[in-house]
Amino acid sequence: MRFKSTLENYIFVLPAVLIFSVFYIYPFIQIFHLSFFDWDGIIPFKDAIPLGWGNFKEILFQDPSWWQAMRNAGYITLIALTFQNILAFLLAWACDREIRMKNFYRVIFFIPPVLSEIVVGMSWRFIINDIDGANIINRMLAGIGFPNLMHNWLSDPNTALTTVALVHCWKGFGWGFLIFLAGLQTIPRELYEAARVDGASAWDSFRKITIPLMIPVIVLVAILTILGTMQAFALIIGLVGGEFAGHTSVPVLRILASMRGSSRFGYACAQGITFGMVLVVISFIQYRFSKKAKE
Repeated sequence: MRFKSTLENYIFVLPAVLIFSVFYIYPFIQIFHLSFFDWDGIIPFKDAIPLGWGNFKEILFQDPSWWQAMRNAGYITLIALTFQNILAFLLAWACDREIRMKNFYRVIFFIPPVLSEIVVGMSWRFIINDIDGANIINRMLAGIGFPNLMHNWLSDPNTALTTVALVHCWKGFGWGFLIFLAGLQTIPRELYEAARVDGASAWDSFRKITIPLMIPVIVLVAILTILGTMQAFALIIGLVGGEFAGHTSVPVLRILASMRGSSRFGYACAQGITFGMVLVVISFIQYRFSKKAKE
C-alpha cells in the first residue's frame, strides 16, 4: 500500500516534471553548452569553433557595453525600489483605510500592469517624444508657464534613462500596490484599536504596527521588483523605438544585439548565463536578508 501511494504521488507530479525538464532544464543545458563555442546560428553546429571560457572572459574583461547595460538596469531597478514601491505602499495604505471610492481606486491602479508593455511603451513614446519639435509633455509645460523646462526627454542621454525608469515605474507599481494591499488587510484591526486606546497617534501606529508587520511583504515586493526590472526590455523597445539603443540599453537588449546584430549566438548564450548567475546571486542575498528580517 505504501508503494502504491508513493507511485500515485509520482504519477501526479510527473507531468509537471516533464514540462519543466523539456522547457527549462534541457534548454538551459543547451545554452550552457553553446556558450563555449563561436557559432553564428547558421552554419552546422559541428563546424562551430570551440572557445572554452573565451566568451565569458570577453564578457567580464573586454565588453564595456555589457557592463554599461548592467549599470543601466541597476539604475532603473534602484528607482523602482524607491519611488515605485514607496508610491505603491502609500497608495495601498490609503486604500486600506476608510476613504471614499477606494474600490474604484483599486481598479484604476491595477490597469497599467495588465496592459501590454509594447503598447505602454509606444503610447508614452507618443506623449514624450518630439512630434514636430513639441511633444505633449512639452506643450503642457509651455501652457502652464514653464517653457524653460521643455526638453527632448528620450534623445538626451542625460534624461533618457531616467525617463525610461519613470515610465517603467508607472507601468509596474500596480503589482506592488496589490501585494501591499493584501498584506495590509491581514493586519488585525484590534492592534490599531488597542494602540488608539493607549493614546498612540496615527504616526505611532504606522511606525510601530504597520511597518514591522509589513516587513515580510516589503521584502517580497523588493525581490519581485528587482527580478522583474532587471529583465525589462519590451517596454524599452516600445518606448525608445530601437532594439540596441546605447544609453538606454539593458542586459536583455545586449543579448538580443549579440544574436541579431553580430550573429554571435554562442556569445549571447554566455551573456545569458552570466546574467542568470547575477540574478541568482541577487536572489540569494535577498533571501538571506528576508530571513533575517522575518526573524
